[in-house]
Amino acid sequence: MPRNYGWIVVAAGALMTCVGMGSMFSLAIFLQPISDATGWSRTGISSAMTIDFLVMGVAGFFWGALSDRFGTRLVVLCGAVLLGAGLVLASQATSLDQFRFIYGLMVGLAAGSFVAPMIALASSWFSTRRALAVSLVSAGMGVAPMTVSPFARWLIATYDWRTAQMTIGIAAWILLIPAALVV
Repeated sequence: MPRNYGWIVVAAGALMTCVGMGSMFSLAIFLQPISDATGWSRTGISSAMTIDFLVMGVAGFFWGALSDRFGTRLVVLCGAVLLGAGLVLASQATSLDQFRFIYGLMVGLAAGSFVAPMIALASSWFSTRRALAVSLVSAGMGVAPMTVSPFARWLIATYDWRTAQMTIGIAAWILLIPAALVV
């Protein structure tokens, strides 16, 4: 493959970290609408984010080892499928415990699949400008709250929280599965 292909890998990585982290961080936008619609406490709903962070931290080791063994493409493809599934299934949760389990476990596990494997892959494509490549993949996380959260807010205002979360899950599949296939 041409050497410039590394920049395509960087763009795919930035998109993955943006959508992955943005989907997870957008829970703050969903707190009040979920609470109003279901009667679940905001504290209970927020605990799904705590589970997300714990699972994501541990999952990074797991995904990194799988990436070394089977390749980054398979890892981020699994993460993309899992992220969309977690969001779609969480949108259909009928109890707080079910929501916490699905959102906390599946979305956290999926989010952990993007950061470390994509940073490692992007850095392997460059001998010069490596820091720029890694910074751009990481920048996806910084852009995440400025992209997914406003989209979530608009979807919630236009529809409801369940439709909004399902739409974000489907959008994750549409954006991330093709991106995973180019790495």
